[in-house]
Amino acid sequence: MPFPSVAYTSAPSLESDADAILLIVPTVSEGAPDPDGWSGLFAALSAVGFTGAAGSFQRVHVPGVSTPVAVAGAGTDPSEAALRDAAGTGLRQLTGFAHVAVQSLVASAWKPLAEGAALGGYRFADYKKKSAKPRATQVTVTGTDAPSDADIAAVAAVSGAVALVKDLVTTPAEWLGPADFAHAAVEAVKGLPVEVEVLDENALREGGYGGILGVGQGSDRPPRMVRLDYAPAGAERHVALVGKGITFDTGGLSLKPPASMVGMKYDMCGAATVLAVLKAAAEMELPVKVSAWLCIADNMPSGRATRPGDVLRTLDGTTVEVLNTDAEGRLVLADGLAAASRENPDLIVDVATLTGAITVALGNRHTGVMGEEAAVAEYLAASARTAELAWQLPLPDHMVDDLDSPIADLQNAKIGDPAGGSLFAGLFLRHFVGRVSDAADAPRIPWVHLDIAGVGMNKAAPFGYTDKGVTGATVRSLVEMISAGGAR
Repeated sequence: MPFPSVAYTSAPSLESDADAILLIVPTVSEGAPDPDGWSGLFAALSAVGFTGAAGSFQRVHVPGVSTPVAVAGAGTDPSEAALRDAAGTGLRQLTGFAHVAVQSLVASAWKPLAEGAALGGYRFADYKKKSAKPRATQVTVTGTDAPSDADIAAVAAVSGAVALVKDLVTTPAEWLGPADFAHAAVEAVKGLPVEVEVLDENALREGGYGGILGVGQGSDRPPRMVRLDYAPAGAERHVALVGKGITFDTGGLSLKPPASMVGMKYDMCGAATVLAVLKAAAEMELPVKVSAWLCIADNMPSGRATRPGDVLRTLDGTTVEVLNTDAEGRLVLADGLAAASRENPDLIVDVATLTGAITVALGNRHTGVMGEEAAVAEYLAASARTAELAWQLPLPDHMVDDLDSPIADLQNAKIGDPAGGSLFAGLFLRHFVGRVSDAADAPRIPWVHLDIAGVGMNKAAPFGYTDKGVTGATVRSLVEMISAGGAR
């Protein structure tokens, strides 16, 4: 099990039969009285210098309590986000216990505590001969108000979606080529009311998916497009999700240097994300139609590979001069965005580990967000509610001319000019977002572009519920955005 099951109880953690107890503690004030049933707790915390600061964690002996106890700090005046982070911090570090009871000593909001515990308790089933001590497989969270069935289902679905992204992206590329990924997508939604169509290289060729074919033609493992549909009866909104799924990115003939190639199995993070979000929507039975296009290819160098200067014809007929074969994500997304646009959904969201430039601009915690203003605002509001950091970037009109190629409709890169690399990529993608009607002056379908190249992988120290490695960033925000849209 990649993440623990989470249950509710109204009973205090001291009455639990759990193997260990995790207490969520706010900033400890000097002279504050001990919580009910926890005589000597604050003295024990003071003795080891534990202050309850956000992000802190400590195993502690409490007089008269035989069950092992750990504490995680939630800081001063903890918000729901702080409680989620504290529970995640605790479950991530409290190893060796199969069943952990979690109780907050501040306002007990069950859902963020449960979600943090499930997210922080994830562990990839690794390939080590001797694995580290296991994290909990079962968590019981004490709360003052019983959660609804919908809340319990949402925690399981969202945590499972994040776990799915982590499982898929962490799997070595040798075992997750395009066909393997397509098979995994089919398996992931088995038993759910989701229709799946897998286009192999022959179907892609017949359909005119020149972007995906061009990127994948250098590999011995042919590309795939996976189309998934969750369409509940009575749905009044249609959200289309498009994900970049490069199962390994060498850069193609524009070969990456060795250090930059390490970790490039994670270049299919966007496609894993949209698959996981659609799966969560189906499990939660959201009243919204959700479609997902997974644009999957291996970007490899060979005698068959696309060369710098070659021209590809994408699904909507646009010709693209490929000046940099390492700017391949936008080429596969071009086909995905064009395919999604044909159905005229109410909203299109693409997710991609698209540009190194986004990390230079925003660092490793903020998702770069671009697109149509109202749609971007909708996503940013959802990300604020879930406490996933995001920042809007512009799509400047003065850069549109930079897309022009002397021999094709577009060029896929600005060679020798790194300025505004993420913005250039966003403008390139916008070209493939369709119009709401056939009228010449019709506006584009509302669209959001999420560049997760900086946030999709945490290469630094763990924090909160986020471990080192794949993060599952934007999954919670996208599910929240779809949920809120369905409630309108």
